[in-house]
Amino acid sequence: MRRNIYNDLLVWKSSANRKPLLLLGARQVGKTWIMRHFGKQEYKNVAYVNCDDEVRMKHLFESDYDIERILLALQAITGVKIEEGNTLIILDEIQEIARGLHSLKYFCEKAPGYHVMVAGSLLGVTIGKGESFPVGKVDMLQMYPMTFEEFVDAMGDAEYNKIISSRDWFIIETMRTKLIDLLRQYYYVGGMPEVVSAYITRKDLAEVRTLQQKILQAYRKDISKHTTARETIRIGQVLDSIPSQLAKENKKFIFGAVKKGARAADFELAIQWLIDAGIVHKVTRIKEARMPLKFYEDQNAFKLFFIDCGLLSCMVDVPVSQILVGDNVFVEFKGAFTEQYVLQQMKAYNKLPYYWSNDRTPAEIDFVIQYEDRILPIEVKAEENVRSKSLAQFIKDNEGLKGLRISMRGYIDQSWMENIPLYGLDVFMRGSVSF
Repeated sequence: MRRNIYNDLLVWKSSANRKPLLLLGARQVGKTWIMRHFGKQEYKNVAYVNCDDEVRMKHLFESDYDIERILLALQAITGVKIEEGNTLIILDEIQEIARGLHSLKYFCEKAPGYHVMVAGSLLGVTIGKGESFPVGKVDMLQMYPMTFEEFVDAMGDAEYNKIISSRDWFIIETMRTKLIDLLRQYYYVGGMPEVVSAYITRKDLAEVRTLQQKILQAYRKDISKHTTARETIRIGQVLDSIPSQLAKENKKFIFGAVKKGARAADFELAIQWLIDAGIVHKVTRIKEARMPLKFYEDQNAFKLFFIDCGLLSCMVDVPVSQILVGDNVFVEFKGAFTEQYVLQQMKAYNKLPYYWSNDRTPAEIDFVIQYEDRILPIEVKAEENVRSKSLAQFIKDNEGLKGLRISMRGYIDQSWMENIPLYGLDVFMRGSVSF
């Protein structure tokens, strides 16, 4: 399957200042596959080691960081002759071996000609716990579930992506029925590569749910394996509350909805663990629409979104007929799936979203991002009924801004706002639309 991150890996490979690459991302987003696929396509050979199940790796870095010794050991373990510039060294699940991360400093300083790529399902958690980290000695890339564009391509409908990329909105509108059908399938299947591959191969909706359940179970096993019993309970409570939090009209995270009488101090660490593991995304509120947005964020008010729309639909056990056949997925659940979808695409394209609200009024802007050199307020509508006073008033109150609405309507360009159909969001996030 084609993944957009492949182009980033090519840039890394050809960089004159290349350092060992740390590939971050939650379990099952495709890190192992993309590393091995990239190695097979771009290198003479690949020396791959899974540090979690290779016993000989457990003590490799304990005595010293002698690179010559380490390279010989890796050759013995993999059976692959490691040649400078011609071999991709892959250390998967590197967090499972002592001093593994710190060894990257010495690859960077003493053997910069060797191409080293590492990954791990809980690297974010490992780093967050204070594991010795080679600051300034590694390159980092974040990997997410497949975008809608990647899903469409994997489905064998790449021509629709080309049509959307043309930005000929008249022609795009003629493809509306097919594109909405693909979007419905994406809402159900989501972007986890194993699930997408199984769906494409067999079109078995029950199998899709089974695979999604296994991924969710794997997340819960990771939680129980790497946290105390008390932490496990609290992290699980936060995770279980996310669907109901997103189903509210006001999606601001409420600690009392996790457990009656709960305070922020009770669940802050649980939330941070889920964020570090890549399982949830935190979107904080901003008080003012001024650059840089980071200066104006309010850490006490935030929303939590899940990693993947397909996994979210599995968590709440939405009947397949409501997603693939009926209109409920677009008009019910208070837009939860659609906001999840939009957030998911933004994260995949490395956008840092915030949201805006005012405690004095019910007005809210779903997302606000810095887009190139401007601030972009974004309103998300799950259907064609797009009446809302919030965005219009926000633009009036913040002179010089132009809004973006993402909805089921076709493309519209007005003086104060542009509307982009939900299925055209990837093109915009890639920066292919002049706005």
